[in-house]
Amino acid sequence: MPADDLGASARDDGLSPAARRLYAYAVDRRAFTAEEACAALGARAGTAITELAAAHLLQRAPGTGPERWSAVAPRAAAARALAPLALLVRETHDEMDRLRGRLEELVPAYEAGAARRDPSGSGHLELVTDLGAVRGLIAELAADTACELLTSQPGGGRPAASLEESIGRDEALLERGVRMRTVYQHTARYSRPTAAYVERVTALGAQVRTVGDGLMRMLVFDGHTGLMEVPDRSGAALVVREPNVVHFMKGAFERSWVPAEPFPLTVGPEAARSLTVELRRTIVRLLAEGLEDKVIARRLGMSQRTCQRHIAGIMRAVGATSRFQAGYLLSAAGADTGSEEAGGAGAEGTETESAAAESAEAESAAAGPA
Repeated sequence: MPADDLGASARDDGLSPAARRLYAYAVDRRAFTAEEACAALGARAGTAITELAAAHLLQRAPGTGPERWSAVAPRAAAARALAPLALLVRETHDEMDRLRGRLEELVPAYEAGAARRDPSGSGHLELVTDLGAVRGLIAELAADTACELLTSQPGGGRPAASLEESIGRDEALLERGVRMRTVYQHTARYSRPTAAYVERVTALGAQVRTVGDGLMRMLVFDGHTGLMEVPDRSGAALVVREPNVVHFMKGAFERSWVPAEPFPLTVGPEAARSLTVELRRTIVRLLAEGLEDKVIARRLGMSQRTCQRHIAGIMRAVGATSRFQAGYLLSAAGADTGSEEAGGAGAEGTETESAAAESAEAESAAAGPA
């Protein structure tokens, strides 16, 4: 391609090199004529004048005589160029508000009819199976939340994509004064994306704690609407508006919240050993109940490989040669054996760090509508 043609081609930002040279020429002068520009920059200056005028970067200078041009500040040009779009956005928002208002006028009639049609209250439960619809519903409920959002998130660390999706929404909630409490499992402490998210939201006033086991995935908005996971239906959620069921969900959250521990932003060696002790005690209990490795791993929010490493250490501690024998011995020995075994986990403290790194494997399984 000839050099002259290359110089005339438009840049990705929409202004050609010729137009950019002309703008640099214009800002050094109070005003100039097209003839002066062509003499200084070449024949393409005339086309560049038209291009810059269309972009509101040049304007006709006042005065009599030959037509003269002067440069316009880029911010002023942007304001003029965006004014029609800003007006369109305002009009669109106004129309959205009017439409929402017209439709919401029908809510009382709908709810009254639903109550007469369904006095048992079963209509207060709605199954949403599309993940995109669940996410949209969460965003809508969060936007309407005025007082408190409760979140219970089992499954270890949350996937980075889920955290990126929720951080803006959660920061907006906190900035407008909504109280936000979240419970994770202990294994979430080892997830760097989760820890980074917790650091951002706690700086704005959110409270985050962790527990070992016993969580159900759910959200409760202002104490009147809840979302809970649907077993064996990934991406699905049950929307709960029945007051008694929502009250039960709040109670379940509070029972998890009270014994939970604050989420630390860093996990030192002592904290890691303490966490390993508690995790192994929980594994002892679940082994004694006869649960399979994959079920225990899912309950505790860790990878199956990490769970199996812990189970191997427990088997060595109780002298078992098989998983079945370990379960029998632990069941027969009761809680005392579990405490002794867990207390001996410090000998394998270095295992905690590698297990923590592997907890990231479980984050993909933690992805859910909440």
